[in-house]
Amino acid sequence: MPEIWAGVDIGKTHHHALVINAAGSWLLSRRIQNDEAELLIGDVLAISEAVLWAVDLNHGGAALLIGLLTAHDQPFAYLTGLAVHRASATYRGEAKTDTKDACVIADQARIRRNLGLLRPGDEIAVDLRTLTTRRLDVVFDRTRQINRLRAQLLELFPALERSLDLTNKGPVMLLTGYQTPAAIRRAGAKRIETWLENRKVKGAATLAHTVVEAAQAQGTALPGEKVAAAMVVRLAKGVMALDEEIAELDALIEARFHEHPHAEVIRSLPGMGPRLGAEFIAATGGDVDAFGSADRLAGFAGLASQARDSGRVSGNLRKPRRYHRGLLRTMYLSAMASLKSCPASKAYYRRKRNEGKGHKEALLSLARRRINVLWAMIRDGERYRPSLPVAGTA
Repeated sequence: MPEIWAGVDIGKTHHHALVINAAGSWLLSRRIQNDEAELLIGDVLAISEAVLWAVDLNHGGAALLIGLLTAHDQPFAYLTGLAVHRASATYRGEAKTDTKDACVIADQARIRRNLGLLRPGDEIAVDLRTLTTRRLDVVFDRTRQINRLRAQLLELFPALERSLDLTNKGPVMLLTGYQTPAAIRRAGAKRIETWLENRKVKGAATLAHTVVEAAQAQGTALPGEKVAAAMVVRLAKGVMALDEEIAELDALIEARFHEHPHAEVIRSLPGMGPRLGAEFIAATGGDVDAFGSADRLAGFAGLASQARDSGRVSGNLRKPRRYHRGLLRTMYLSAMASLKSCPASKAYYRRKRNEGKGHKEALLSLARRRINVLWAMIRDGERYRPSLPVAGTA
């Protein structure tokens, strides 16, 4: 049982720490620099070793503090920034300062009994979180780069922009060599086909004939064509570089995922490949026991509806406002993938559709059921067995 509570308002370069006792009296209040030597863990432990730490951020600038608390075997809880903001309104005064926020964090940790303790996750889970987060950023960058490439190509060669699917490797590769109608017409379909085949592009003949047909539809050279063509080359090479980084990250993610003790169990669930499995471990910290039950894990993923009743209105269920969107995405995509290879998932999905649910609702119901199955598999350390029915009561 804690004797003191230490609330830390997290910042980028500095934090503010405030310690209170069971009566709510301030024992220590200090602005601290986000450096190891400044994070006053020893000063707080000198007051009492029975301390519960609380923070309002669980990543970014809080990483060093969380790492030090973990290294010192210190328990710490997490309050969301929204929770701190709402709680602040119940305290005296309208001012917002780091000191007040730290006081609110500490006091909320003292009076609330529903705060779960943070577990930073094992080393593999932390590595996978870093890798999957980077991969998602690169995928977003790739989408933005493709959109810029489309916009530039639209100004230069609209017919070619309509003809190419720039999410595929072949069309992007082609744009590094041929960008203007005149250049494509001069080269001809056979020469372009050979150029593409030398670069191991699939469907080279079809792609070559497509771009030649587009070139024949535009005989006008537009102003600024030379500079625009150079920009198309630059953007296309940027997309290819991002594709290479995604491939490298996929290899790193898969290799690191297979080192996790739960990897084979997670991988055995239909639809849960190495990448989605890695995202699951990254989101949960690799320890589903921390959630206590499948229902709490489902709530963390946004797959457990919350009651929104008032007065005569009852049975009004809605998706929770706070949940891990990455975990929800992972379970949704894995449920969608399982429809291709898992008879039990197909049967459950069809049953939900027959009950009147739409495609998205049925997939979310399937994802919710799969949370139960996956949690039990990891808890028991057992691989998925097709003979076990998945289509139970949801």
